Amino acid sequence: MFAAERRQLILEMVRANGAVSLRELARVVQTSEVTVRRDVRALEAEGLLDRRHGGAVLPGGFTRESGFPQKSHLATAEKTAIADLAAGLVEEGEAIVVGAGTTTQELARRLARVPGLTVVTNSLLVAQALAHANRVEVVMTGGTLRGSNYALVGSGAEQSLQGLRVSKAFLSGSGLTAERGLSTSNMLSASVDRALVQAAAEVVVLADHSKLGTDTMFQTVPTDVITRLVTDESPGHDDRAATELQALADQGVQIAVAGASGGGTANGTGASGASGSEAVARQQRRDVPLPGPRRQVPGAGLRSAAAVGEQGGGAERGARVADLRRR
Repeated sequence: MFAAERRQLILEMVRANGAVSLRELARVVQTSEVTVRRDVRALEAEGLLDRRHGGAVLPGGFTRESGFPQKSHLATAEKTAIADLAAGLVEEGEAIVVGAGTTTQELARRLARVPGLTVVTNSLLVAQALAHANRVEVVMTGGTLRGSNYALVGSGAEQSLQGLRVSKAFLSGSGLTAERGLSTSNMLSASVDRALVQAAAEVVVLADHSKLGTDTMFQTVPTDVITRLVTDESPGHDDRAATELQALADQGVQIAVAGASGGGTANGTGASGASGSEAVARQQRRDVPLPGPRRQVPGAGLRSAAAVGEQGGGAERGARVADLRRR
């Protein structure tokens, strides 16, 4: 494929989807990310698109929202890895809320085996993924169906969430920055997401690396409200992604990074504890160190104070036994 043909195809993909990762562009045009990055730089110089770390977006700084058919084919490996890791944060018997999105849909598929779980959602896709899980109770909001992402929005959805209290909210969006937090391109979706956040004690954002540094029109979750970000490993040359992650960590967000090629399997998902989701999370997670304590969030691979105390007590008992034997 000639350079002009590649760049035309790249431009068409960005116009159709609003935002596309370099990894996905390279896959479609069948060339290296280095070549694609050079093409994107040339298109940006012509004012046809804007570069973002790890991808390209429509010009003007604010991306428009893609429809479900386009989103479902973007960053599939990254979404799978993120969903595998996020599933390890859910415990048996919890009550959670799950927002709309293709990444949260992947998460829902992995929650089908969590015993005693209650999931409140405004997403038809999330509900469908859990429809045949006989040990999971699904509660849907009211509202008006928004066909582009199969989500219930509007005053009916927001009113049905009033008075609700759950342990965690799992949300995705169109963009995430340290300055503004999570954002989306649709006002109605943003309003429902804010209502979901109000119902939860902890907020977990699921966002692949292509969304880091992308800012869209409507803020849904300010940075200081985000408890944890679950994302994927960005390309090694993507310094801006690392900078954004560190900026989020500096503001107290706990960062868990899943390796897209690390091996999260479809059948190793579901219930935390008995299933393989926690093991997958421990294998794939790379926590960015935080500057200081902010929130205590139970999650995959995190040691509790009780576990530390038990370990210390075991060492002390062993010392007493050794002393008795010497006597």
